[in-house]
Amino acid sequence: MEKEAATPGYYPLTLNALCAACNQKSNRDPVLSIDEGAVEAALETLRTRGLSREISGAGHRVHKFGHRMGEVYNFDRREQAVLCVLMLRGPQTAGELRGRTERLYRFDDLEAVQTILGRLADREPALVKQLSRRPGEKEPRYAHLLSGDVTEAEIIAEPAPKAKTDLEERVARLEAQLTELRQEFIQFRANFD
Repeated sequence: MEKEAATPGYYPLTLNALCAACNQKSNRDPVLSIDEGAVEAALETLRTRGLSREISGAGHRVHKFGHRMGEVYNFDRREQAVLCVLMLRGPQTAGELRGRTERLYRFDDLEAVQTILGRLADREPALVKQLSRRPGEKEPRYAHLLSGDVTEAEIIAEPAPKAKTDLEERVARLEAQLTELRQEFIQFRANFD
């Protein structure tokens, strides 16, 4: 789902590309290290459930694979973006989802994300569940239910969030770049004094 929305020119994916996507180190929680055999087994399970398809034909030298989540569940792009990020990164707040779905779909505001979460939670069967807030957190998190119900104990047992948020890391990088540019400017200016 992620690659179809984020890199449509490379979609559908070959088995090799699927392995690389599954083992990607960024935007994943948990980070996986799986081989082609495991990917093929997962594809077969998805295929038997009607959630993936093999694409081959005159224009393809190798077999490629695509998902059918949108068709099977009748998702729109917003629902697909939210579920995709929940599957890739685990339980998150509505604010985290808004920021992390930006590559897949740009939500206008937090209320739009909450509306989609509500629609997914109200489906029969529910596809998203609101979790209780963890100690020290001010917003509830949401988890997908595509692989079964998630208990609060499983979520609380997860490690605490990283010490630095994505925004904090970005600010730190920008500050380092600014310091570097200041040094370069001082050296440049010294050439004219």
